[in-house]
Amino acid sequence: MAMQASEIEQMIKEAFPDAIVTIEDLRGDGDHYAARVISKAFVGVPRVRQHQMVYSALKGRMGGQLHALALQTEAPR
Repeated sequence: MAMQASEIEQMIKEAFPDAIVTIEDLRGDGDHYAARVISKAFVGVPRVRQHQMVYSALKGRMGGQLHALALQTEAPR
C-alpha cells in the first residue's frame, strides 16, 4: 500500500516541528517521492546523519509502504 504525500509530511513534521517540508510525487504513483526538509535540527549534523534522522521519522516505512524517497536536507540559513 502506497503512502500519501501528506502522510510523509506529517511524520516528518512530528519529528521536526520547525521543518519546512516539500514533497513531490515523482511518478504520480504514490510510491516514488522527492522530499526537501529544512530544519534547525540539522545544524552541524553531517548530511548522511540528517538523512538517517528523516528515515527514522518515517518509522520503518521506507522499503515497504514507501518504495523510494529522493531526499534533500539542509539547515536554515
